[in-house]
Amino acid sequence: MNFDFSDDQKFLKSEARKFLDANCPTSRVRKVLDDDTKAYDEALWKQVAEQGWLGAAIPEEFGGLGLGHVELCAIAEELGRVVAPIPFASTVYFLAEAVMLAGSDAQKQALLPKIAAGEVIGCMATSEGPGAVTTQTVQASVSGGKLSGTKIPVTDGDIATHAVVLAKEGGKLGLFLVDLTAGGVTRQSLKTLDPTRDAAKLTFDAAAAERLGAAGEGLSLLEQIHDRAAVLLAFEQCGGADRCLEMAKAYALERYAFGRVIASYQAIKHKLADMYVKNELARSNAYYGAWALNTNAPELPVAASAARIAASEAFWFGSKENIQTHGGIGFTWEVDAHLYYRRSRQLSLVAGAPRVWKERLVSHLERRNAA
Repeated sequence: MNFDFSDDQKFLKSEARKFLDANCPTSRVRKVLDDDTKAYDEALWKQVAEQGWLGAAIPEEFGGLGLGHVELCAIAEELGRVVAPIPFASTVYFLAEAVMLAGSDAQKQALLPKIAAGEVIGCMATSEGPGAVTTQTVQASVSGGKLSGTKIPVTDGDIATHAVVLAKEGGKLGLFLVDLTAGGVTRQSLKTLDPTRDAAKLTFDAAAAERLGAAGEGLSLLEQIHDRAAVLLAFEQCGGADRCLEMAKAYALERYAFGRVIASYQAIKHKLADMYVKNELARSNAYYGAWALNTNAPELPVAASAARIAASEAFWFGSKENIQTHGGIGFTWEVDAHLYYRRSRQLSLVAGAPRVWKERLVSHLERRNAA
């Protein structure tokens, strides 16, 4: 079984890297970071939409390219390398996947073409504060097609046009589509470690809500959406982790201490070797997850959990060791290392922290072994 990209997919990946190297340097990321009034790079968002990336996995009948999830994984990895300051993950990995998975034909016709064209920005509103999301912890409710409640934090909630919201209906949890540009929605911006990714508190007051999928299937659908998103997020994290290793290696080969490049010292060699090992482990799990996602294999829950755990660890470790390799200058604002440190923390918390995914992995393995 071959878990590598095909020649066509490698070509797509190569072209994506060329485009992002030219159009998303870290100076562009810093403009979003430094400007409190700027939640994302609108010009880059339009450029990405023009490339067709937003519709990579969306079927052609709904305005997408119909390429498949492996191609989307290749694009995700390149976006992760440049820590792109756009709501790609929230829109493509969550909203688009939710609509493709559980949406009616009418919902698909209404939203998917607009997602592919970049006219819609999505977000996933499930959490209502610290702790796991369960039937007991969710207080948001829907009655008569009207949603009331609060969700916090919501990644890209301040700029999203549409949200997938987890709420109770008749005592059972369901997923609901909400047009955030309509009435009944209040937003409050939140400060986070990574200002290049927006976050907000959303308050719904009798906002119009349309059920996504069948009644009472909220948690089941949410788990399936998270499995899909986990694989795509893992590729973003792999891209970021690889870039951290490249930055650390490049600096180690040019920085001199006591008349020698610091790459010649054993301590630095061990740092770079440990980063490489974690990155390769994460990539192996990510490839397995991509195969499971693209083929809708029954192994997807296990593969997604493993990919999510390994990639979160690799990016987090790599971002720290990149700073350490740079030494005292690595902690300064002028060095780009902190951009990757910030993004590693942000991505590790989207769709659940690594601790949650470790518990899910163990649960899936136990159920599989019991069967």
